Amino acid sequence: MPTVLIYIVIGYVVIAALVYFVQDRFIFKPEKLPQDFAYRYDAPFEELFFDIAPGIRINGLHFYCKEPKGLILYLHGNSRSIKGWAKYAKDFYRYQYDVVLIDYRGFGKSTGKRSEKEMLTDIQFVYDTLREKFLEQDILLYGRSLGSGFAAKIAADNTPRYLILDAPYFSFIKVVERFTPFLPHRWLLRYHLHTDRWIGKVNCHTYILHGTKDRIIPIRHSEKLQKINPHRITLIRIRGGGHNNLPSFPEYHNFIRDILKY
Repeated sequence: MPTVLIYIVIGYVVIAALVYFVQDRFIFKPEKLPQDFAYRYDAPFEELFFDIAPGIRINGLHFYCKEPKGLILYLHGNSRSIKGWAKYAKDFYRYQYDVVLIDYRGFGKSTGKRSEKEMLTDIQFVYDTLREKFLEQDILLYGRSLGSGFAAKIAADNTPRYLILDAPYFSFIKVVERFTPFLPHRWLLRYHLHTDRWIGKVNCHTYILHGTKDRIIPIRHSEKLQKINPHRITLIRIRGGGHNNLPSFPEYHNFIRDILKY
């Protein structure tokens, strides 16, 4: 085998091994908070803790209002913590909805080792706990970017009122393939998050909001998702919207208002 080819093969194997063993560092960008960190917001809220198993605790925030019309379970993206994501709660409680945000394992004050299976188990645990206080028909799932896959799975396994996906992906593998198309992601990735498989099993109506100029997860992902079940999936295009700026568009807030009216 020529020397150059040997080096190419070795380099390929090294890259593949690197992706497999350190992929968590590329996928997740958590902000970690000390356990005694005190949240402070102008709106009424309470801090929540969900004890999943010994040594595994999920931290959350519950923004509440008098006589809520329902509850939004907000599953955020791959970065920061609920300390920062909480600013988006006002987009929902202004319409008289309670909002619960949670941090995934390793984010904020949440503890535990991450895996796709365990993270889904955590979110289902949270959902079951919230269902003890709210009728399931009054619960709405909101998944933002990375959280859209988790939200789709939970909606498929339960019966919330609505599923709202913000800049979702067709499947997580399709996102990663854009950046490293030469790698066998099916075998290397530990996070597959097959929104495409789960969304077809969702029985409630699904609203998808996506910016037409999203460079991270192009809108074609949402267009393909809508085609899976066009009668139960409404795709809302935010003209000129990118991946991280949809709340800066008045159209986004108008659509959220219209969705929550029903």
